Amino acid sequence: MIVLQTLGTRGDVQPFLALACGLRDAGLPVRLATAPRFQAAIEAEGLAFAPLPGDLLELIDTPQGRAAIAGRHRLLATLRLLRGRGPMFRALLEAQWQAAQGASLLVCHPKALGGAHIAERLSIPCFVALPLPALAPTRAFPSPLLPFAELGPLNRASHALMLRAADRLARVPLRDWRARRLGLPPAGRGAAPAGVLQAYSPALLPRPADWDARVHVTGAWVMPARPWSPPAALAAFLAAGPPPVYLGFGSLPAEDAARMGALVAEALALAGQRGVLATGWGGLALAAPRPGLHVIEEAPHGWLFPRMAAVVHHGGAGTTDAGLRAGRPSVLCPVFGDQPFWGRRVQALGAGPAPIPYRALTAPRLAAAIREAVGHPAFAAAAAQLAARMAEEDGVAEAIRILRPTL
Repeated sequence: MIVLQTLGTRGDVQPFLALACGLRDAGLPVRLATAPRFQAAIEAEGLAFAPLPGDLLELIDTPQGRAAIAGRHRLLATLRLLRGRGPMFRALLEAQWQAAQGASLLVCHPKALGGAHIAERLSIPCFVALPLPALAPTRAFPSPLLPFAELGPLNRASHALMLRAADRLARVPLRDWRARRLGLPPAGRGAAPAGVLQAYSPALLPRPADWDARVHVTGAWVMPARPWSPPAALAAFLAAGPPPVYLGFGSLPAEDAARMGALVAEALALAGQRGVLATGWGGLALAAPRPGLHVIEEAPHGWLFPRMAAVVHHGGAGTTDAGLRAGRPSVLCPVFGDQPFWGRRVQALGAGPAPIPYRALTAPRLAAAIREAVGHPAFAAAAAQLAARMAEEDGVAEAIRILRPTL
């Protein structure tokens, strides 16, 4: 049994769901462990599900969590938010242990903190996986979790610093749990990873030369295409005029979703564009209908994005991949984490204008970026070239090729 464990927002879960579907289709037994809010989507694919506590998601959606994400010092605020959450971490570790029973191989997101320790106890291989290049130090660029484009000789050290900081978050609960539950020496770091799977497209970022053979860039883990029929209102809106601009900030909650909804609606009007606004999990809201603007909760990006003139989003790894895979210019409005990194990559690849930090968004500034993205053919041409390269990749198949020899 291959057990996948992940935690976080939809962007953290959907790649693992895509991998689970690929493993199932390859005839391999698989179980996906994550928060209960994703259970229905997982079981709809006919996959075995195991629950991990959703406390982290609930914490992010509190006023304190929203403030931490939207604030000026987001990393420090998030670390402070998580400090003292020993019971939350202990519950997660116990759920991971239960979900791993019967496993012969683990594939874990870094937020599934116990993966390496469970692998040590069960004497099975464990791969760590993430859709961004944050798990293996390199001299080529700084950690994508830091807001720096270049740190020169400190690039490699910045990766080590972020990995060490992540280790310290739950160090005390982990030590206690290793000894009490697993019967292992408290100070251990768990089994060394059998490999590192970085599930993003090499078309977006070349593989650094200083990564060793255990570090793999597989390509993005994309859900298999499913037939999907749009609601009648969305289909009618798309048919009623030229391709609109997509605007959505994914799973990220906003402190004032109505204000952000009004801002992006005004930006569209100033840019002279129609738009599709995706409310997601609360990042955007619209108080009243606006001409030329259609509101949806969500729609499959693989279906929707090819029908857009451009996509405006927060810069999550999955949404960035989907926009470029659709061959559409992208305007990124990064909030935190790896999002500024992907904003710089999109700009460097010529597939969109300079990113606009979420905190610096104004209607005139966003309108100017939308006009630039839609009006300059060079952006569309670069995005189309990237899409052609990405279409040749099969990240799920590549991941399965790497995993098979360890079974």
